[in-house]
Amino acid sequence: MKTVRVTGTNHTSFTVKSLDRALALFVDGLGFELLSRAPRDRTAIERITGVAGGDVTIAFVQGPSHRVELIEYHAPDNRGHAAPRPCDAGFSHLALDVDDMDALLVLAEAHGLSLLGEVYAIDQGPNAGRRVAYFRDDNGLTLEFLETA
Repeated sequence: MKTVRVTGTNHTSFTVKSLDRALALFVDGLGFELLSRAPRDRTAIERITGVAGGDVTIAFVQGPSHRVELIEYHAPDNRGHAAPRPCDAGFSHLALDVDDMDALLVLAEAHGLSLLGEVYAIDQGPNAGRRVAYFRDDNGLTLEFLETA
């Protein structure tokens, strides 16, 4: 069997309740660049995702060395909301390096991010000496911030 070689990372994607709020966080709060924002063809979305009647608007934002896709579904009507805990299978998060955890705490409050645990000083492993914190917003996004300084 022929092996497949991964040649790069394209993006990380999150489905959100409000694209406007997610873009405010990523663009206005975190300084990502908005690359595009547009609806997509329903037939294509259904064929790609398997979600019957999927009606979406998708935005791409570019941060330092990484692109994020943010998707807001307008249909189907029976869509739900998941908020798995970090210990639950299927949980995911995006980890971002920041230069100032104290400034991040102010930004997080302004953008409706709730601290899941506490700001913690890592004492072992490859990130020893850095402060870290997990946050979640009402869009269902979980973000981890690691202080670089």
